Amino acid sequence: MYHEFREENNKLYFSRRSETVIIEAWGEGLRVRATKNHDFSGKDRALLPGESRPAKIRIGEQRAEIQNGNITAQITDYGKLTFYNQRGELLLKEYYRSWDYGGRGDGNGGWEDLDQVVMLRFAGREYRPLTGDSYDLTVRFEADDAERLYGMGQYQMPYLNLKGCQLELAPRNTQASVPFAVSSKGYGLLWNNPAAGEAGFYNNMTQFHAGSAKEIDYWITAGDTPAQIVEKYTAVTGRVPMMPEYGMGFWQCKLRYCTQEEVLQVARTYKEKGIPLDVIVIDFFHWPHQGDWCFDPEYWPDPKAMVDELHAMGTRVMVSVWPTVEDGSVNSMELMERGLVIRGNRGNDYAMSMTRVIDMTNPEARDFLWNTCRRNYADYGVDLFWLDEAEPEYTRPEFDAFRMWEGDAAENANLFSVGYAKAFYDG
Repeated sequence: MYHEFREENNKLYFSRRSETVIIEAWGEGLRVRATKNHDFSGKDRALLPGESRPAKIRIGEQRAEIQNGNITAQITDYGKLTFYNQRGELLLKEYYRSWDYGGRGDGNGGWEDLDQVVMLRFAGREYRPLTGDSYDLTVRFEADDAERLYGMGQYQMPYLNLKGCQLELAPRNTQASVPFAVSSKGYGLLWNNPAAGEAGFYNNMTQFHAGSAKEIDYWITAGDTPAQIVEKYTAVTGRVPMMPEYGMGFWQCKLRYCTQEEVLQVARTYKEKGIPLDVIVIDFFHWPHQGDWCFDPEYWPDPKAMVDELHAMGTRVMVSVWPTVEDGSVNSMELMERGLVIRGNRGNDYAMSMTRVIDMTNPEARDFLWNTCRRNYADYGVDLFWLDEAEPEYTRPEFDAFRMWEGDAAENANLFSVGYAKAFYDG
């Protein structure tokens, strides 16, 4: 059976049957990438750019392994991956079901590597070709009845322990997918594929699926406590800055303030009653049209004077910013002409209530949005931005129907919220 193990630049490479796997030390964990394309994309996605770290790599005839700190990955000559902690305890292993030892066919030994010798022929990594160099990807791991799993973002369900749950990996209103799971067995796994798909923590297997992607990409770490695991995760993805003191104070928000004078009257009343008001939020439809990203001058005639008075009372100002663009917006034509809105693969480009959505996967669109908000809000002294409708709230969440700036929409669906926020962080 042909296969190849090799060590190169502190990385362990495995090749067989048109697939290439790279395992490397990344922070205090291991990053695993695999593809059947000629090369990898080179994108780090949710991970911070990795620093080259020394790793212990051992290569044998039928298996190889790489160790970084307290986690070790072992890969067999037919490609099955297994992960262990520093005590040699099993953390996670890929799900294989085969009758011929992954194609070796010699019938001599090695069967202990298979959990079941059956005719099903399931592989731990499955590639279903799509158009171009994209694949419908699935990664499967063995399940453990005693395992408990936590994390993965915010879903509208009552379960803390995710064992037995199937989770959609896609942004929706009131649903935020953060594909990082912490296991009671002492590992954390980040599914580093920004594609619409699913994660399933079933009783018979654990599975991650990407509807359209060019490569498998995940990061795994080990720790003796959940705190250690999360600390290692935030070290490679970025740590949230400390909340400012005013952020933990009293905020006032109403659906909605219709005029500048209404906002000021509310703030003045708090001041008269001696109630400290840290932030007041000016919610949606303070604009003439969606996509204008400005105050409607008919109802907000002097935004700077409003903000100055609020600041004098010790109150910061937040405005809601939506990504939707109406045809009547002053920016609509330019955004369409410059290709800065999400396109439709079929039908029209409308995504929600006859509005288009600015494409935050495009850095040019991010610059456009931030410069517009700087001019129409920040220059008046507005302190904070609420990136609302950042899901985005598609009328129909058919992600294959929309195409964004980089790759197809299915691969970029989860990037929308990230890119939307990035417009302001970049600014």
